[in-house]
Amino acid sequence: MGARRALHFVFKVGDRGRSARFYRELLGMSVLRHEEFEEGCKASCNGPYDGKWSKTMVGYGPEDNHFVAELTYNYGIGEYRLGNDFLGITLVSSQAVSNAKKMGWPLKEVTTGIFEAEAPGGYKFYLEDKEQLKQDPVLKVTLGVSDLQKSVNYWSDLLGMKIYEKDEEKQRALLGYADNQCKLELKAVGGAVDHGTAFGRIAFSCAREELPNIEALMKKENQKILTPLVSLDTPGKATVQVIILADPDGHEICFVGDEAFRDLSKVDPNGDKLLDDAMAADNSDKWFAAQKMKKASA
Repeated sequence: MGARRALHFVFKVGDRGRSARFYRELLGMSVLRHEEFEEGCKASCNGPYDGKWSKTMVGYGPEDNHFVAELTYNYGIGEYRLGNDFLGITLVSSQAVSNAKKMGWPLKEVTTGIFEAEAPGGYKFYLEDKEQLKQDPVLKVTLGVSDLQKSVNYWSDLLGMKIYEKDEEKQRALLGYADNQCKLELKAVGGAVDHGTAFGRIAFSCAREELPNIEALMKKENQKILTPLVSLDTPGKATVQVIILADPDGHEICFVGDEAFRDLSKVDPNGDKLLDDAMAADNSDKWFAAQKMKKASA
């Protein structure tokens, strides 16, 4: 197995303006690229929706060596129902804590020096009140699981992750592909995992030639494949190959060919402007208000 990289987590956002403010002004992330699409994604990147949508990548640095967030916005949908599947992202940034206090954004100190901040949509971020690391400050993504051992077996035995920590008493485990990458924390939720309609997706890259092998292994092991190996086009950018899997609890996992993804994910210096222009041109809220209607709740 070649080198694999943790890339990003996909969030569905109903309020693009407030979300942009949270990620840019509170967390201090940069817009790395912004893309608009007229119809739904072949790999359901924007969820099970066919209409117009956008993708905004935000993070602390280039996607080559930082774990980032993908904000997907479906123009006709105003809110999504949260489940207990996504339990939070932990990052190190005293600046983010300071920003939240200045903005008057609700903060809760959950343990000494670690503050919980809620992004629009209810997604939880845990901010360690320490100086931001020179390397990627995003430490881990935490997902809820129903059976810790079963999930650890899937991620380590089938997907090749290294187990960094395992605590039976606290029913949690920490896994990852490399010491210097964002880790995946699995935490038992004491029952079934509910994905709501806000369910996200975690993405990793691997060598393109490994993708058919991953697909073959999942078929052999009778594991769920949500989207068989497919090519995805982005107008004016590289075409990438992806396969979408589901773990034992239905968490969506994307594997993408690394070479083409590095080309696709180059930082666009116009990212901020493209996002701001798209938000300025988005009259969907006004249209619904004029019709005396609310955007759909998914």
